[in-house]
Amino acid sequence: MPKSANQKLKLLYLMQYLLQKSDEKHPISIQQMIDELARHDIKAERKTLYDDMEALRLFGLDIIQARGKTTGYYVGSRDFEVPELKLLVDSVQSSKFITEKKTLSLIKKIEGLASAYDAQLLQRQVYVRNRVKSMNESVYYNVDEISTAITQDKVIRFRYYDYTITKERKFRKDGAWYEISPLSLMWDDENYYMLGYDTAAGKLKHYRVDKMTAISAIDQPRDGKEEFSKIDMSQYSKKVFGMFTGEVQTVRLRFENSLVGPVIDRFGRDTMILASDESHFAISVDVAVSPQFFAWVFGFGTAVEILSPDNVREDYKQELLSLSEKYK
Repeated sequence: MPKSANQKLKLLYLMQYLLQKSDEKHPISIQQMIDELARHDIKAERKTLYDDMEALRLFGLDIIQARGKTTGYYVGSRDFEVPELKLLVDSVQSSKFITEKKTLSLIKKIEGLASAYDAQLLQRQVYVRNRVKSMNESVYYNVDEISTAITQDKVIRFRYYDYTITKERKFRKDGAWYEISPLSLMWDDENYYMLGYDTAAGKLKHYRVDKMTAISAIDQPRDGKEEFSKIDMSQYSKKVFGMFTGEVQTVRLRFENSLVGPVIDRFGRDTMILASDESHFAISVDVAVSPQFFAWVFGFGTAVEILSPDNVREDYKQELLSLSEKYK
């Protein structure tokens, strides 16, 4: 009997079948392999399949032979374990900047990294509808454009917008083009931001990636690299609240002991925490003082107090007085 045109694809079809349909609880018998290959017009015999299993092992696939009540072969370890895939699914689901359509598409691709049986476990975790999701599908391409410009050391131009109360785009600067040197992409409060250098203003600025449109690279080298080299990005997000820039100052705060968890969540485990009295502790941290920083402090009410410097303490006091006047 002459070989079919698909005979050369035998090992590839076998590998695909094992990856998709086998796991420790669902080993695949030699007869099942023969039947599956026949569906692709490929002739196979038991003896040659044993050799094929060994070839796949040598290639690096973790082929394990199951013995006992159920005999057969299955893929043991994979590039991603199920708990890791669940973590990826949860991350995609909870990401506000990823649209519902793209979320479902990405989760489907993640499921493809598991067996069909484990993929069902991932599917049970999908709760996407009615979550707050971005309306902007182009964010993924924006990220790619920005990353490419950083790699190629080029300035980018784009238009930047907000939404009106009728949910329509309203371009800033009357639709004028921004020309910014992209320096880094950042993740904060479930949104993607670009940290860039505005040459005209002579300073670093943040831009929401999902509110940028018509991004293109300019054949012009980036500015601001010296300023960026001075930034410790691992510490930067601890200082900046809500991506609002402000003068970085060393602020001393006193908290009730019950707030040690939120403080560590915000500033990290390496933050020096000193007991102030039996029920309070104090920290000194560098922060970009801004309305968003004050909002963070306000969220803890009387359980936190700004101790110093005096100018930050006074600015916060004035913010509180302004709020009090508004609600008289």
